[in-house]
Amino acid sequence: MKVILQQDVDNLGSTGDVKEVADGFGRNFLLPRKLAVLADERNVHRLQHQQRIAAARQAKLLTAAKETADKISKTPVSIKRQAGEGDKLFGSVTNHDIADALAAAGITVDKKSVVLEEPIRNIGVFQVPVKVLRGVDASVKVYVIRG
Repeated sequence: MKVILQQDVDNLGSTGDVKEVADGFGRNFLLPRKLAVLADERNVHRLQHQQRIAAARQAKLLTAAKETADKISKTPVSIKRQAGEGDKLFGSVTNHDIADALAAAGITVDKKSVVLEEPIRNIGVFQVPVKVLRGVDASVKVYVIRG
């Protein structure tokens, strides 16, 4: 029996895979639990249509992510902080602060996408990586200045 998996099934396959399974396994386990549907012509065409729609949606997301990454790379941000001797900050600049500064510049990013290994604690210029989408990265120039 050929089935199209609707969900990931351990030791069988992932969502969207067309698999040949034993009749009893398909009829008694996969189909009643809605883990799979029968791979008839209608369902195969529906799967292909959904895959085409998903590919088009992914292409749009990728294009938008590349545009956002380009904007991020071209937009430097400056953050004012109080500093003491040796240009040490009273406090630090975190990924949240950088995301807020980008938002003030008109670029919305999630604070979790700003990759900052540890908070910035000195005055200076820093290149901070930003993950826009899987496989699409950017780098923002952050100026930490005395305020």
